[in-house]
Amino acid sequence: MKSNRHPLVDGTLSGEQETWAGPRHVTPVETWLLNRLMGLLGDPAVSVLCWDGREHYRCPHSQPVARMRFLDRATFWRLLTNPNLHFGDSFSAGRIKIEGDLVAFIEAVYEAKVKRTRPGVLQRFLKRGLVRPQRNSLSGSRDNIHHHYDLGNEFYRLWLDDEMAYTCAYFAEPDMTLEQAQAAKLDYIARKLQLEPGDQVVEAGCGWGGLARHFARHYGVRVRAYNISPSQIAYARERAKSEGLDDRIEYIEDDYRNIQGAYDAFVSVGMLEHVGAENYATLGRVIDRVLTDDGRGLIHSIGQIRPEPTSAWTEKRIFPGAYPPALSEMMAIFEDPGFSVVDVENIRLHYAKTVEHWLERYQGHEQDVREMFDDFFVRAWRLYLAASIATFRAGSLQLYQVVFSRPGKNDMAWTRAHLYQDQPSSKGRDAASISSSAASQSSTSWPGAKPRFSALK
Repeated sequence: MKSNRHPLVDGTLSGEQETWAGPRHVTPVETWLLNRLMGLLGDPAVSVLCWDGREHYRCPHSQPVARMRFLDRATFWRLLTNPNLHFGDSFSAGRIKIEGDLVAFIEAVYEAKVKRTRPGVLQRFLKRGLVRPQRNSLSGSRDNIHHHYDLGNEFYRLWLDDEMAYTCAYFAEPDMTLEQAQAAKLDYIARKLQLEPGDQVVEAGCGWGGLARHFARHYGVRVRAYNISPSQIAYARERAKSEGLDDRIEYIEDDYRNIQGAYDAFVSVGMLEHVGAENYATLGRVIDRVLTDDGRGLIHSIGQIRPEPTSAWTEKRIFPGAYPPALSEMMAIFEDPGFSVVDVENIRLHYAKTVEHWLERYQGHEQDVREMFDDFFVRAWRLYLAASIATFRAGSLQLYQVVFSRPGKNDMAWTRAHLYQDQPSSKGRDAASISSSAASQSSTSWPGAKPRFSALK
C-alpha cells in the first residue's frame, strides 16, 4: 500500500508532463543559453544532449565523465528559470536523464563550482536557486523534522544500519562494514568526550537513539536524549526497553531549547544542521545552562567552507529548514558563554563513504520504496543520496566535530593518542566491565590536573 506521507510532489511536476508543441530542432539561442549556463557553472566535465538527440555542450577542458539529456524543450526553459530547483524536480520526474554514473556527473558539477573561490551573483543564484527558507522556530522545527524524519521507520530501515544511525560513520579501517563504522563513530565520540562511568550525559537531537544506547551499554553513563520526532522517540524507547537499558536512558520528546537538568557532558550529532544560524546563540545559552562547572561537550555537524544558503531543491523537497554552517558560524555557539574550543576535526570523506553504503543499500530496495511511495520519490532520494556523496567528495560540504569545555578545565586529554586505541564496543565490553576496570587502572593526565579518563586507558 502506498503511503501518502511523503511531501515531494506538489502538483507542479509529475512523471508525465506536457511538452511544447513545435519543431524539435534546437535554436542557436537555446544552444548559447545552455553553454552560458554551463560556463557559469565553471564548465564541468560533462556533456549535454538536447531533445533533438544532438550534443549541444561538451566540456572544453576535460573528457566528459557523464552526459545529461533533456527530453523536451519545456524542461530546458523551466530549468533556466530556477536551475537548482528544477534540475532536481525534472530528474525526479524523469524529464532529465543522466547517462553514465550519477555520482560522477554531480561531482563534476560541484568540483567546477568549488573551484570558483569568489562566485558572482549569477553563480550564487545557480547554486542556491529561489525558494523561501523555512524557519526553525519551536513550531517550525517540528514541521521541518516531520517532513524528513517521519517518512516511516520502515523506509529508513531499508538502507540504514542495524542501529538506524543516520549520521556520518567513522571508517577507522577502510574495509569496515557500515555497522562497524557506525559503532566506531560512537566510540570515537565517547573518547573525545572522555566519558567515565557514572557521568550524566545529555544528547540534543537523538535520532533513533543509537548513541544513547551505545554510551549506556559500553561506557556506564546515564543519558537523557531529546528529540522532536514522535516516530523516532517511540522507536528509541522500545529499543531501550527491549535491550534492558531503559533504567539508564531517558528519551524525551521535546525541543533542545527546553533541555533541563545538569550534565557532565553535552553531545549533539547531526542536529545542528536543523537549528539555523540565527539560533546558535540560543543553543549556546542552553548548553551553558545545563553543563556542570567541570563539563565538556561535542557537536558533530555537516558544514561548509564558507556561509552559503541551502540549495532550493534540498530546502523544498528534502530538508526544509536545514542549514550546514561554516566553521566560523559555529563559533557563535561557544563565544558568548565563554566555552573553550578544545579540538576541531573534519572527517568529510568518512561521510562520502557512509553515503556510498547508504546509496548501495537504497538502490537494492528501490522497488520496496516505490511500493511505499512512487517513482518521483524513488528518483528524488536517489538524487539526494548521490548528490550527498558528490558534495562531500568535491569538498562543497564538510563534516566537523568540535570538542569544547568550560574555560580553565585543565584535565582534558593532553594529546590525541587516546582516540586511536581499540574501541571498547569492538571487544564486547559492557558497562559493568568498564566500571570495574575504572577502579583498577591508573589514570593519565598532565601535571596539576585531577585524574581523568581512567576508564578507557
